[in-house]
Amino acid sequence: MLRVLFLFLVLIASVVVGPMLAGHQGYVLIQTDNYNIETSLTGLVIMVILLFLVLFVIEWILRRIFHTGARTRGWFVGRKRSRARKQTKAALLKLAEGDYKQVEKLLTRNADHAEQPVVNYLLAAEAAQQRGDQFRTNQYLERAAEAADTDQLPVDITRVRLQLAQGENHAARHGVDRLLDLAPRHPEVLRLAEQAYLSTGAYTSLLDILPSMSKIKLHSEEEIQALEQQAYIGLMNQAMADEGSDGLKRWWKDQSRKIRHDVSLQVAMVEHLIECDDHELAQEIVLSGLKRQYDDRLVLLIPRLKSDHPEQLQKALRQQIKLHDATPLLNSTLGQLLLKEGEWQQASDAFRAALQQRPDAHDYAWLADALDKLHQADEAAQMRREGLILTLKQNGE
Repeated sequence: MLRVLFLFLVLIASVVVGPMLAGHQGYVLIQTDNYNIETSLTGLVIMVILLFLVLFVIEWILRRIFHTGARTRGWFVGRKRSRARKQTKAALLKLAEGDYKQVEKLLTRNADHAEQPVVNYLLAAEAAQQRGDQFRTNQYLERAAEAADTDQLPVDITRVRLQLAQGENHAARHGVDRLLDLAPRHPEVLRLAEQAYLSTGAYTSLLDILPSMSKIKLHSEEEIQALEQQAYIGLMNQAMADEGSDGLKRWWKDQSRKIRHDVSLQVAMVEHLIECDDHELAQEIVLSGLKRQYDDRLVLLIPRLKSDHPEQLQKALRQQIKLHDATPLLNSTLGQLLLKEGEWQQASDAFRAALQQRPDAHDYAWLADALDKLHQADEAAQMRREGLILTLKQNGE
């Protein structure tokens, strides 16, 4: 800029000084309707230079004035930002102390000048929710939405979290459905979806998001399996509540082979059928499950069945004894079936075999009942004493 000015001045000087030295300053006439202005070329150049200098001075003065104003505004803005930063730090300390009223006050006082206004308003909303002030909570969420502009995901996540905390489960579920469309594998979205679906009984929706939860390792495999089982049991409860045993049968039939072969779900289904007094299908599931693979949980269900065909259950147990040896559970379960059918001697033999493998108060009691039927009162009394002593020892421990 200074170089241009210098060259310009040199040019003007040459125009002015040149004619003067030559003795020819020239003649300039500026004529209007009312005035005639006559001057030399040198005078005109001098006036132009003076005008230029005046404009330059005016520009410098205006620039100084506006620059000072901008610096003044910058000073005020910087002061507010510094204050907002200090208040945010103080609010975080109050948050650790649990003083939610002060947290809310400090976060919102200069929130618009904070480094992250959205964060300030969202934290203020959570503080207001902790105080039970729903009006303020919604107000801060709206302010956060305005500050967030196009990035509404943090605001929507916080809104759903607060809805769940306030018990607005169905509203939270609606919000979660929208969030899953926007961010289907976001960890916090999936975590909130899990809570919302469990609280509203949306078990089918919960099953739909389990693969995504597994892919991002939101939970361990054991926890995912537990959630899956909880969802299926929830669907069983709904089917039983809506249509009883018929609803359960229809629901079970519609499931995939993988689900119907899952032992945990087989056990849950049998328990639901027993509750509905549908022992026929319950027995069918137990027998088919044992035929496919042995599991103690299925064996434990057998004594609870009111079977029209107990011989099928006895046959299945004897087959399992051949395949997996005579375990205490298998002997005890077989003894209980034989006791129900009045086969006292075989029942007593089964209970004795179970007790030889491990002592059990229930088996002592059942053996005593079988011995009573066989008119062996003394030995029956002895078995009851053994069972009582075992129970006292176990309770003493």
